[in-house]
Amino acid sequence: MKGKLSKARFVLALFSILMLLIATACSQTGTAPASNQNGANSGAQSATNESKVIKVGIVQIIEHPALDAARDGFIAKMQANGFEENKTVAYDLQSAQGNMDTAIQIAKKFTGDKVDLILAIGTPAVQAVAQTTTDIPILFTAVTDPVSAGLVQSMDKPGGNVSGTTDMNPVEEQLSLIKKVKADAKNVGVIYNAGEVNSKVQVDKAKEAAQKLGLTIIEAAITNPTEVKQAAESMVGKVDSFYVPTDNMVVASISAVVSVAEAQKIPVVAGEENSVKSGAITTFGIDYSLLGAQTGDMATKILKGERKVGDMPVESQKEMKLVINKKAAEKMGISLPQDLIDKAVQTFDQ
Repeated sequence: MKGKLSKARFVLALFSILMLLIATACSQTGTAPASNQNGANSGAQSATNESKVIKVGIVQIIEHPALDAARDGFIAKMQANGFEENKTVAYDLQSAQGNMDTAIQIAKKFTGDKVDLILAIGTPAVQAVAQTTTDIPILFTAVTDPVSAGLVQSMDKPGGNVSGTTDMNPVEEQLSLIKKVKADAKNVGVIYNAGEVNSKVQVDKAKEAAQKLGLTIIEAAITNPTEVKQAAESMVGKVDSFYVPTDNMVVASISAVVSVAEAQKIPVVAGEENSVKSGAITTFGIDYSLLGAQTGDMATKILKGERKVGDMPVESQKEMKLVINKKAAEKMGISLPQDLIDKAVQTFDQ
């Protein structure tokens, strides 16, 4: 009896071992799909990487309507191209407040944050960013002469990590407006920031154009915004008109020039539309909102991996427009010729 019991216990133990082995095998077989699950997680991670929020740093050298318009035009175009703010793209908006040291600190911040692209608005802002990083793609806008500023090798083949859009003005056409507004004009006052390459280039072009038009350029160099009004006042009695190029420092203080011009009945012709909105009489030139939008199209191609920034030629705005401010003309004692009014694409009455 005991022998039969031992045999039964042996069979039962053997059966238990077999069941344990089968369970282990099933367990191992059941883990096979885990490999597929890991693969799915990997795919999800890849999808997350593909749909990550792109970081774009935007720095402008100073705040004024033209540069603000370029910034807003850029962001609006990015939105139109599928980059939705705070969903697929996040912007870090910064202003250097006219200070180069601040611009460099902002550039270092962008580099430390490892942004995917930098938009720099205004020549000094681009120079600050370009000397800080050679790895992050940099696009600029509102830069008159990127070659003279040392930002690109050439307009057609920038090289490196920098390209963008230029706001080179049709200076001769703009100066010719002075003759249409004040036929007997001879001496044109130009106030500019001596520390901005952008501005010096425009002054040199103005001098060349003035010779053809029978005008004389009288310069006043400044180093900070507080000097703008003093520079304008120093020209009273010496000039019969003002020309305000797209100098960031002077444009930011355009009201100071306008106040002197209105008091002394001296007409002001500007280098861009927003200065006309702010009190200058007229310009034939850049729409900075459109220029910013053009830069947004360039950014889209870079961020989608379609183009490399160094291979993209510097672009310029193809269409300029004539705008006038009737109220400004009235305040400066100018009666605008009807043919000029008729040709204007846009007219302001404030």
